[in-house]
This record gives sequence, structure tokens and C-alpha cells, in this order.
Amino acid sequence: MVVADSPTRDRVQVRVPGRDSRSSSLRQKPAPESSPPTGALVGYRRDIDGLRAVAVLLVLAAHFRTHFSGGYIGVDVFFVISGYLISAAILKEMADGTFSIANFYERRVRRIFPALIVMLLGTTAMAWRYLFPVELTAVARSLLAAIFSVSNFWFWHQAGYFSAPSALNPLLHTWSLAVEEQFYLFFPIFLVAIRRVAPRRLKRSILFVAAATFALSVFYVRHDASAAFFFSPLRAWELLVGTIVSQRYLPAVRSANGRNLASFAGIALIFFPALRYTAETPFPGWAALPPSLGAALIIAGGETGTSLIGRLLSLRPIAFVGLMSYSLYLWHWPVLVFQNIARMVAPLPDQDRRLKLALFAISMLLGYLSWRFVETPFRKGRLRPRRRWLFLINGAAGALIAAIAAAILLTHGLPSRFPTDALQAAQYLDYDRRAPFREGSCFLSSDDKFVAFSAATCLAQDVQRPNVLLLGDSQAAQLWFGMQRAFPEAHFLQANAFACPIYVVPRDNAPPACRQLSDYIHRDYLAHHHVDAVVFSGRWIDFDIPYIAQELAWMQAHGIKVYLFGPMIEYVEPFPRVLATSLRDHRPGQIGILVGAHLDPVPRALDARLATLAHDRWHVPYISYYATLCTPNCPAYAAPGVPLLFDEHHFTADGSILFAQRLKAGTRPLLW
Repeated sequence: MVVADSPTRDRVQVRVPGRDSRSSSLRQKPAPESSPPTGALVGYRRDIDGLRAVAVLLVLAAHFRTHFSGGYIGVDVFFVISGYLISAAILKEMADGTFSIANFYERRVRRIFPALIVMLLGTTAMAWRYLFPVELTAVARSLLAAIFSVSNFWFWHQAGYFSAPSALNPLLHTWSLAVEEQFYLFFPIFLVAIRRVAPRRLKRSILFVAAATFALSVFYVRHDASAAFFFSPLRAWELLVGTIVSQRYLPAVRSANGRNLASFAGIALIFFPALRYTAETPFPGWAALPPSLGAALIIAGGETGTSLIGRLLSLRPIAFVGLMSYSLYLWHWPVLVFQNIARMVAPLPDQDRRLKLALFAISMLLGYLSWRFVETPFRKGRLRPRRRWLFLINGAAGALIAAIAAAILLTHGLPSRFPTDALQAAQYLDYDRRAPFREGSCFLSSDDKFVAFSAATCLAQDVQRPNVLLLGDSQAAQLWFGMQRAFPEAHFLQANAFACPIYVVPRDNAPPACRQLSDYIHRDYLAHHHVDAVVFSGRWIDFDIPYIAQELAWMQAHGIKVYLFGPMIEYVEPFPRVLATSLRDHRPGQIGILVGAHLDPVPRALDARLATLAHDRWHVPYISYYATLCTPNCPAYAAPGVPLLFDEHHFTADGSILFAQRLKAGTRPLLW
């Protein structure tokens, strides 16, 4: 880990970003991980603690849904800091002939696992209290993945457009820990091998691996976004950026003006993406380069002196948040998830500022307690265990967690905690929508390429019946199952893709498959095939209104009859959970009240606005999910024991049938 000369030229301990320890005294012998590159003195850099604080607070800001929608880049800042600090320690020890693989991994275990294990035990207890069997089994598998540092591979396997179970998994954030641990499993071995085989090519080897893994990341973002995000080799270049700075492979920033320029540029390269990126931004790849370079510039600018940004980051309150950043990162996500799942803190909307402040305060408190009473004792002080006891304690705790996870899996989520009717509703939290949506052929999910779209199957016309094209995103895909049963006199075609309303002019952030499908439908299929009607449906927001108007105008200009379907009925949490929670608490008579209380008011307000625009300005038939189903209250069940929805805003197969039947019963004459 890299350090700069301190003003007093005292040797002090440097803390790894969210991983390493920090000395409580300015005059004590440094831990091995605090060693600098050859020829440099060790000096504690408070600005790096401040940079950790920026990183972790950006992550919290993104997860708490503030204006920093791209705050997830804070993880990338952590990667750069970690690579900078730890690579300097390893290479310095190797140069001195004091490096030991055993000592290195002892320090990693001492730093990582005690706080992680306590968080895992606490999360397991909360999961037992609040989660239904299907959710608890998902957490059990995540526990095993976290213990064995393979969370990134597990969540890579789970990722996708319908990855709500992952997004509501309280251990999702452990993926980044797994990436680091996998990197540090092989990085020391790589360095030892290069130093023995080709010591003069160490610099060239590091630069080559960094460039190669970056190029692979850029490639995979376009071809397999989930792999690019979670796969550790495709993140290695970010840690190696820190290594490049730590070994001074680039020119040093010597002048005061240069340091200020570098640090200002660095902070801008971090905050601009944090403000501008969204969940739709292709990431990491090229998009991860600005925050990674920003972190590198700030670190490099502080190696030879101070700067204005460096002094700001060195303020004690900021540096203190960085000091406990690892524990804060560990605890903030479970706090947020259990609030979203069970309204554990307060029954307030997710966007309520009071709720966000309360969640932030609870996260800070738990982070402090973890840092003070778990992290610190395992690193220093009279209670610091020796290596043998360290591995024994952590090994026993890990075995206990693995045993708990195995028990949960063997009992299928401990279903005896809940009544039968609640379990029946909760099982739809793990609903398989592939067949009703015709996913992978007519509906392209987040991991599907355009070549997966089967025009021969999904757009084959029937000469005997009217041909109706279901056009749009998943909100259109959900209609196919019910429509083709309720309206046997019509033949339904399907062209759908995730997060893709399929506009004639796609949105700027539309994925490649969405753009290709949009081009194919508008410029090829509809240009050469007649359809009797188009059902245009999507998960609309206010931002979509100009695009909707443009699409409807194009359809009308080409003589195509089009029906605009409004915003889908939407809830603030998965609908099966609303039902199961009511039944668990023995309040079946209050289901109607609970259903109404969990409705998201924003789509319903937009529904009224779009209905007016469709009638007064666009002059197209308008179909409202709310007017069709919620008269006056939205139904809870589509069939006996079958919830209307399987998540916040998608019909079950029976829900799709119920809607189509209601639509047919209320339509005179028939639509097609």
C-alpha cells in the first residue's frame, strides 16, 4: 500500500480502503501492509481515508435513491484505493525479502472476516424473522457464497431484468468483497512468479494485464453485461490502476499547481459519473474509466504534497467516516433491504426524506459499532488474537454459518414459521414467468441478444384471423398469455424486449437489442406485413410522453390501427409479499385495505394524464388497467390461491387471463 512522506517523517500505519487497519497513534511500528514502494517513507495519508468516505457515501447515496444515481461507482473507487495500498505493501516486502503468503492472508482474514461474519449472523437473524421460505432459501445460498468468497459468481448467475430477488437480497453487496478476495488470492502468486521468472518485466507485465482486462471489460459490457459487472478478472484492471500509481509507473506530480489540477480533475471524474450515470448506463467498461482515473489522480496528487482537495478530504469528520467505511458498507445494505421488505424502520414511502435520514443514521450507528467493537479488537490491542486463534475463531464461525445455511436449505426455508395460506401466496415470489412471457424468443430478457428473437415464431401471421401485434416491453409481454385465451377469434403476434418500449426512435439509453428490435419492427416487418392492430404497452413514466406521441404519430401515418395501454397497476413492494404478510399476521379480512395501502400512486396519476392525451390530442383508443380491473378496488387474487401479480407490476398467467377477460367483457364492440 502506497504512502507518502509525512510532514514529521514519522512512520505510521496506513489503513486499506474498507479493508486495512489504521493506527491510533502517530508513533508506532507499522503493520506489514503499510510498507511503501522501494525508497519511500511510510506516512499516514488522511486524504485516502477521506477518499474512502467519498466512495462509501456515494454508494449509500445511490442505494438510498438520491440524485447520485451513479453513486455505485464508489465501489470502483474502493478498488483503485485497495490496489494502490496493498500492491505497494506486497511489492515492498518482496523487494526487502520479507514477503510471506501466510502473513499476507492472515492480515486479509484479520481485516475482512470478523466484521463480515458478524454482519452475516445479524442478517441471518433478521431474515429468519422477516423472510418467507423462498426468500430465506435465497439468503441461505448467498450465505454460503459469501463465506466462500464467491458471491460475485452467485449473483452473476442470478442477474437479469427480472432480478428483483437479487435486488432484495440483503447480501447482494458482498459481491464486491468476493471480487477483491479473488484478486488477492492470485495477485501475490502472480507477482512472485513474475519476479522469479522475469523480474525485469514486472512493470510490463502489470501494464499488459491491466490493459488486457480493461479491453475484455469493454468487450463484455456489450456482449454479456452481467459478466462484465460481476466477473473478477474483468474488474482486475481497476485494482491494477492503483498498482500502477503505487509503483510510480507514471510521472510524479511535483508542483503545487499540478497537485491541485490533478486532484480537482480527479474529484470531477468521480462526481460527474455519480450524478449522471443511471442503472441503464452500460457498466463497467469505458464507463468505469473516469471514476477509476479520478481516484488515481487524487491519490497520485497527494504523494508529493498536499492540495486543496487533499486538505478537504483530510478533515477529521470526513476521514473518520472513511476509517469505518468497510463496516458502514457491510451494514447499510441489509438495513435498506429489510426496510424495503418489511418496513422494519417505519411504514413510510421509499422517497420520504425522514426515512432516508433514519436509514442513514442507523447504518452509521451499526457501522461505528462494528468498527469499534469488531474490526478494531481483531487488529490491535490486548484482545488481538494470535494467528492460531484467529483462524480457529473465524473458521468455527464460518462453519456455524455454513451449517445454518445448510439447515435452511434442507428444510426448504423453515416453512413451519408461517400458516399454509401465507405460504401459498409467498411461493409466487419465486414465480417462473418464462413460458407465459415466451422469454428468450418473443420477449428478450436483459441477457438476450437480438439474434435470439424468433420472428418465424413470434410474428408468423394467420390468414384466418385478425393479426394483432403486442408491441413494447415486459408490460406488453405479460398480455400474450391472457389475450390469446380470452380472444380466440384474434391471432396475437409478439415483439417485446426488457426495458424497451420499442419506439420508432429509441431512447438514448436503449440497450443494443432494443435498438435492433425497434429497427426491425418499424423499418422491416411493418413495412412489408399488414397487421390489423397494434397494442402498444410499456412501463411508462413522464419522460416517455414525447416518445409515445412520436410512436403513435408514426403508426397513424402508416395507416396502422393502434391501441395505447396505460401504466400498469404497480405496488411499492412485491405483491405476493403483501398478501402473505397479511395472512401471516392473521388479517385476511384486511387484504383489501392492505392492497390499497401498498399501491404506488405515481402510475395511477400518469394513467389519468395519458387517458386525456390519448383522447384529446393523439386520438387513439386508450385502455386503462386501473379502469378495467380496479372497480373500485384492485383484486388481490386472479384465481383461488393465485395472486394477481408475481412482483410489483407484472401479471401472473392467471392475472393476465383475468385482465383479458375483464377487457373483453367491457369492450363493445370487440377490439379487433
